[in-house]
Amino acid sequence: MSGNGFLLFLAVWPMAAALVSYLIGRVSKKGRDLFADGAVVLEFAAVLWLLASGLSASGFAASEFRWEGFCGLGLHLELDGFRVLYGLIAAFMWVMTTVFSREYLASYRNRNRYYLFLLLTLGAVMGVFLSADFFTAFLFFEVMSFTSFVWVAHEEKEEAMGAAVTYLGVAVIGGMVTLMGLFLFCHAAGTLEFSELLPACRALWGEKRGTLYLAGGLTAFGFAAKAGVFPLHIWLPKAHPVAPAPASALLSGILTKAGIFGLLILGCQVFRCDPYWGMAVFVFGLVTMFGGALLAVFSVDLKRTLACSSMSQIGFILVGLGMQGLLGEENALAVRGTLLHMVNHSAIKLVLFMAAGVVYMNLHKLDLNEIRGFGRKKPLLLFCFLMGALGIGGVPLWNGYVSKTLLHEAIAEYGALAAEGLSVCGTAAFWKGAEWVFLICGGMTAAYMTKLFVALFVERHPKRQEEFETKYREYWNLESKFAVAVPALLLPVMGIFPGLVMDSVAELGEGFFGGGSLAGPVRYFSPKNLSGGLISLGIGAVIYFGVVRTVLMRKGEDGVRVYVDRWPAWLDLERMMRAAGRGILAVTAVLCRALDRTVDGTVVFARKTTHRQLKEDKIQVSRNRLAYWIGCFLEWGSEVLNKTVRKKRPVERDHVRRLMEFEEKTVRTNRIIDESLSFALLLVCIGLIVVLLYLLWIR
Repeated sequence: MSGNGFLLFLAVWPMAAALVSYLIGRVSKKGRDLFADGAVVLEFAAVLWLLASGLSASGFAASEFRWEGFCGLGLHLELDGFRVLYGLIAAFMWVMTTVFSREYLASYRNRNRYYLFLLLTLGAVMGVFLSADFFTAFLFFEVMSFTSFVWVAHEEKEEAMGAAVTYLGVAVIGGMVTLMGLFLFCHAAGTLEFSELLPACRALWGEKRGTLYLAGGLTAFGFAAKAGVFPLHIWLPKAHPVAPAPASALLSGILTKAGIFGLLILGCQVFRCDPYWGMAVFVFGLVTMFGGALLAVFSVDLKRTLACSSMSQIGFILVGLGMQGLLGEENALAVRGTLLHMVNHSAIKLVLFMAAGVVYMNLHKLDLNEIRGFGRKKPLLLFCFLMGALGIGGVPLWNGYVSKTLLHEAIAEYGALAAEGLSVCGTAAFWKGAEWVFLICGGMTAAYMTKLFVALFVERHPKRQEEFETKYREYWNLESKFAVAVPALLLPVMGIFPGLVMDSVAELGEGFFGGGSLAGPVRYFSPKNLSGGLISLGIGAVIYFGVVRTVLMRKGEDGVRVYVDRWPAWLDLERMMRAAGRGILAVTAVLCRALDRTVDGTVVFARKTTHRQLKEDKIQVSRNRLAYWIGCFLEWGSEVLNKTVRKKRPVERDHVRRLMEFEEKTVRTNRIIDESLSFALLLVCIGLIVVLLYLLWIR
């Protein structure tokens, strides 16, 4: 081991604390809760200390840690401005959600298990963000996927188990595809170190560009699945409604960013300033951004709406990442917008999901028609939710406006280049359309957040409103108020003082992206920048009053207008993918069965001709000798019984034949198993040979 061992502590300490908390929980639940709180506070303090000790006038002083030979390829961790920033954000979110979990989980079973995997996941997340090579990132990424799976399945109900299966399936398939991409990268570039990938890949660019694109696409698959990128987002709308609210906040705010981290490495270290890679990422971002917003507009479930919103906001981040590749060395706006929207989305979803958790832990319902009016006369909950809604809606003076403005300006900048004929990808018309899609998605964000706010805090429940205002007057304790209100207070501070807060955050982390530097300070509140935000808000008003309040609502039985889910059932992408998967498996099964019968027929034909066994009878007698003697003994015993106690109902079984047939069947079954294992090993060898030939061919 060498380097700054404190980096290893950040990843290992939460995992060790997880085991200790579990043991404490077997004795004292209160002791476990206090220990878990202390563990995450210590983690946050450790990251804060690293930030304070590394800052200087020239920037943040990077450090690293190496453990050579760990799992064969070694463990390599690194701390720089971006990593310490996201480590701090992750630790802060864990502190708030752990404190909030105490009241939220008061009526839940399996709380000991919950805290165990809560802390295990923190260690894995820290490992992902601190990783300095793809092997270390992949190792912690897979641990994170399996530990967070338990969050989704926590309630163990049918919906939770179904969502957990989808989550695990996407994670496992994505991980295996990513692993194949890493194999190709390691073979082509000879390294998986982030700092070495850029020069290594640029040296191979002319000779192996196709191989690098293939490796990049495969590697991106697993990270994109975790981030919730279309069409790999299918786990996201299902997992969030069934997972506990604190876990949903972490799934949306941090675990999706772990997926984005992998995509950032590809975009900034492997394909830096590559317009074609940037264009591909941009298109996926555009589709993800629009698709998530559309699903959120149609949703009538509180947490599902926030989950679809997370998908849409990941699309905004991908748009920024794509623009970095397209703008090349002049990508400072895109770099800053991408980084700040990552930070903003994490902070906003922490507030919104915990506010939704307050509603659920009181009513145990999420349907807007059943929870409408719950927030009336609850000023603190209203304030917290409103801060998150205004932030994610891109309203000026809140933090989301700052990052969306930067992303919008990056698209407009490239659109201007396209109009002058200087763009590599896309025409001027395409980029004008992309800019309007961006603005419309911002409008849809404002529309669905307005729908949630109005349903919770403005409208009245037709039957239970008086109960909501009297019975639920004390609806959360002091600890929960602290956990939700503190992050909510940060959102307007970040938006009102963007030059002081947001620019300082960007300067700390943007060196990781390897982009250009801004020519001067951004005038966030100039008329031009304000106009983009106001256009989106105007579009949002049209969508809310013209679509949500008309098409997506109808009169109920008692004359009160209710929200309606009008999303077509046949457009369920997960169902389509499951059907396609079953079809592929069925075809594969038919082909394998045909191949199996062909092989069996060949074996039988060979045994009757060229490999005929002439001494079969002798082998049979030798093999069945034990069964024969045991059968003879049982026959003698039966004969004795028939002459004494079983005269009226004698035993008439042929024990010798029965035991010999049983032994023959057992031997035949074992032979089939041996042949099947041999056949499976043969197929594995064939697969390895094919991979080897492919690697030799691309070399």
